[in-house]
Amino acid sequence: PHVDWSAGAVELLTEARDWESEGPRRAGVSSFGMSGTNAHVILEQASEAASEQVVGARRVLPVVPVPVSAGSAEGLRAQAARLLELAVSGQEPLDLGFSLGTTRSALEHRAVLVVADRDELVAELSALAEGRSGAVHGERSGGRLAFLFSGQGSQR
Repeated sequence: PHVDWSAGAVELLTEARDWESEGPRRAGVSSFGMSGTNAHVILEQASEAASEQVVGARRVLPVVPVPVSAGSAEGLRAQAARLLELAVSGQEPLDLGFSLGTTRSALEHRAVLVVADRDELVAELSALAEGRSGAVHGERSGGRLAFLFSGQGSQR
């Protein structure tokens, strides 16, 4: 009863209708929850230019971690050899590092190669595949795990 629906271009929808717009579409979404919890967000349609920029945008990082893991030391060298074939064929270090970091299991034998470009990736994978000391790797250690819930403050 306190909203003047005749002023402005805001209206409360009570049924589905086509959404025709001359500019970007905007919608307000409200939620009134238990115990007085209220939330409101205004959503706006992304512009075509913004959508195209996101697709082509790539982050430039100074270095990229490329995790490699296997069940044995021999398997780790074999995995590095397989990845070396990808790197030589043009695989980007960022794509390879992301894929390995998000899809591969952390097995018993591991190495993390920190590389700045494809040349470094090829050199590090070659060293790991050949068992040379260029790549540092080790075995999983049984550490202890702790959680800290500091509440609303940032004291810790």
